[in-house]
Amino acid sequence: MTTTQGDLAALSKYVFRAPRWRVSAAFALGLSAVAGAAAFASAYLLEDAVRGLVFIGVPTIIAAIATTPIDRVLGGQLTANRSMLLAVTGEFVLVGALLAGGLLRMVGLGPTAVREALLAGLALVFALRLVVLLAVSRRTVVAVLPASVQTVATAPFLAVYGGTLSVGAAVMPTDEADVAVAPLVAFTPTDFAVLAVTSAVFGAASYGFIRVIDRPWRRALGVSVLDFIRGFVGHIAAGSQELEAFFSAIGEDAIVPVTVLSARRRADGTEKARFVLPMIHPGPMGEIGGGNLPRRVAETSDGLGFPPHATAGHDFNLVSREEVETLLAAADRAHDAITYHDTATPAVTAAAGEATITGQRFGDEALLVTSYAPGFADDVEYGVGLAAAAEARAAGLEDVLLVDAHNSNDGLTGEDLGHVATGSPRAVDTLAAANDAGAALAAAAADDLSMGVAWTPTDWTPADGIGPLGVRVAVTEVADHRTAYVLIDGNNMVPGLRDRLRDALEGVDHAEIMTTDTHIVNTVQSTNQVGEALDPAALETVVTDLVDEAVADLTPVEAGIASAPAEVTVFGTDRTETLASHANAMVAMGGGLAVALGLLALVVTTVILAVV
Repeated sequence: MTTTQGDLAALSKYVFRAPRWRVSAAFALGLSAVAGAAAFASAYLLEDAVRGLVFIGVPTIIAAIATTPIDRVLGGQLTANRSMLLAVTGEFVLVGALLAGGLLRMVGLGPTAVREALLAGLALVFALRLVVLLAVSRRTVVAVLPASVQTVATAPFLAVYGGTLSVGAAVMPTDEADVAVAPLVAFTPTDFAVLAVTSAVFGAASYGFIRVIDRPWRRALGVSVLDFIRGFVGHIAAGSQELEAFFSAIGEDAIVPVTVLSARRRADGTEKARFVLPMIHPGPMGEIGGGNLPRRVAETSDGLGFPPHATAGHDFNLVSREEVETLLAAADRAHDAITYHDTATPAVTAAAGEATITGQRFGDEALLVTSYAPGFADDVEYGVGLAAAAEARAAGLEDVLLVDAHNSNDGLTGEDLGHVATGSPRAVDTLAAANDAGAALAAAAADDLSMGVAWTPTDWTPADGIGPLGVRVAVTEVADHRTAYVLIDGNNMVPGLRDRLRDALEGVDHAEIMTTDTHIVNTVQSTNQVGEALDPAALETVVTDLVDEAVADLTPVEAGIASAPAEVTVFGTDRTETLASHANAMVAMGGGLAVALGLLALVVTTVILAVV
């Protein structure tokens, strides 16, 4: 992951789930009563609280109830919970405007400031709702209809309880002598015309804001930022697949190798374990694209499935879940092409600079696992992985299953996120270590092979940094030499945990700890590495127990490795960086642009109110 992509991933901290409808409704009514008592400040506190309910609380509830069906009829996707949250957010805006008007009135800067603040606040509520509905539900001008519900719902109450129809005159004084002490004066038909005009001004500013931030996306990617926002929110809140449609529109075709290592029992020929390594990245998040690839791979294996992380970054995220089927089909072809061998070499370790590779040869093919621990590293670039595999083959190996252990990183902090890019010192180290490991394995003597496996789904959840595959262990034994491969269904590990787990293992000569890089654990949190949320001591106990179980399960096996190509659609190098940079720029500049347009609309509104 590059720094730009890391900044994009960090934006997930702004995502949250909408609260329950009933909770939001109760809060909205309570807040409106309190705000009315504070803003209107007449001689009757209870009457002021009632005014707050009438002018703020009740229209909020009406908007929450009515917006969803109106939006759905027009083809939108706003849920009831999100409609309620949007209405409450609009209420916050209106409360803020009323409190500001009340403050101005208290300091003598305007006897009618509360009324004017109420009108401006209602126009601002319409503008806010328009932006949100354009972004998360619809991107056409018909979004004006559901966006106007909260403002329009307030109008009848202003007409009746505000004195326009001469109802409620006892509590809404209209005499000039009373203006100095009255928080509101009667609303006239002219006020409603002003409200319509100011709403149009604020709505135009909102639409202009959307158009300005959308233009760079259309020019660079040929898609709308609204599609991205709507798909992102829809996935987080409702599990929709719209985000995949967005990614498919910007994706690029790629041909990637899918490598399979299979071990089957010599006694009956049944499969004991299967390592499947498509050379793609299991992202971008949740179950979008290849985010749930590890689980899909494991479910299709006859033996215990091991889906480790490949040497590929976010450029090689799949654009949709349908692409996973293409990879699984290629994995089946590779599995069918395997030539099995009943001998293997003991594991070897080769190190160069920061790169360490643990490898083992099965026949003429080898499993290689690369790690940069105790240093911090995230993803290894696709080209680096291809070059490293080529170096190992040049040293005398027929085929290589090259794993990125993905087992030591410090999150998304700092200038360097640990991306192993082509030409970097770590890339050079990786190529050198791969060549050394390949040469050592090609020259090593082979002997009978045995393997034992064990796994547990654990009691941890994605919130703890552990996916549904839990922890899986395979132990090989060659000439009394044992090697443990530990695979944890998580996204990288906190620094030091990999070494702690390796040091705790007994009865094995080599060991490597790997993670699947599943992005199920990153649905909301941008970083949720193994060891951040769970107790490392508890994980250590699980790992050591499983290694012991795998040792006890050792039986003679034969194994082999084969590869097959798969043509899939991925994000693509240029597209990923462009998407990340545009999203980051939108967040960085969007706030300032929104404030500037809002101030412009406020100035125009002030002029309108002053003229009227």
